[in-house]
Amino acid sequence: MPRYLIHFLIVLTFVFSSCLAFGQETKAPVTEFRLDSLNGLEVVNIKASVAEYRGRRAVHLYRGEDQARETNATSPESIAIVTGTDFKDGTIEVDLAGLPAAGGPPNARGFIGIAFRVAGHGSKFECLYIRPTNGRADDQLRRNHALQYESYPDYPWFRLRNENPGVYESYADMEATAWTHIKIEVAGTKAKLYVNGAEQPSLIVNDLKLGDGRGQIALWTTIETDGYFSNLTVK
Repeated sequence: MPRYLIHFLIVLTFVFSSCLAFGQETKAPVTEFRLDSLNGLEVVNIKASVAEYRGRRAVHLYRGEDQARETNATSPESIAIVTGTDFKDGTIEVDLAGLPAAGGPPNARGFIGIAFRVAGHGSKFECLYIRPTNGRADDQLRRNHALQYESYPDYPWFRLRNENPGVYESYADMEATAWTHIKIEVAGTKAKLYVNGAEQPSLIVNDLKLGDGRGQIALWTTIETDGYFSNLTVK
């Protein structure tokens, strides 16, 4: 075989092997949590069970009888930490449904979402969540408050709304009692929230208040909400 052909085959083999190796190194691992049991959850300031909701088993977060009938701005956040997670940058997807709990305050909206980069057993985290009953409200201002970002504990939603009206919340169409699929993309100090398979994000946050950190992932809700979570995927 001519020497130049041997050299060509060696180079071709090297390039092919390098491409395969590169593809293997950059393939993002995917972790799935079906959320059909309470295994691996650290529940904070909320009650949890497994329930059937709209045709699927799901983790149900709800207010217990021994908890306050109403919450206020200084109440602790309600979360269920997925203890096997360690998240910095990537994508989080989940199906969720949030309903105002019976006997809750009149401004209950069914608040429900995902907390990420959780540290200190829930003492601080970033959070993106939805207010399902705002999605198709007759009041346009309520619709504008359908999606929300907050950073616990220093930047709750009401501080962000007062200091930067309209910057950390937005609108997306959603049905109040239906399953809603959300996707969160996080990179450094930026996060994007997608709703129900939309190609474009409905909310963009360019300055995550905790900075470029890492931590656990948690299911997030409030004690005036009946919250259901299913099919959590982390990439």
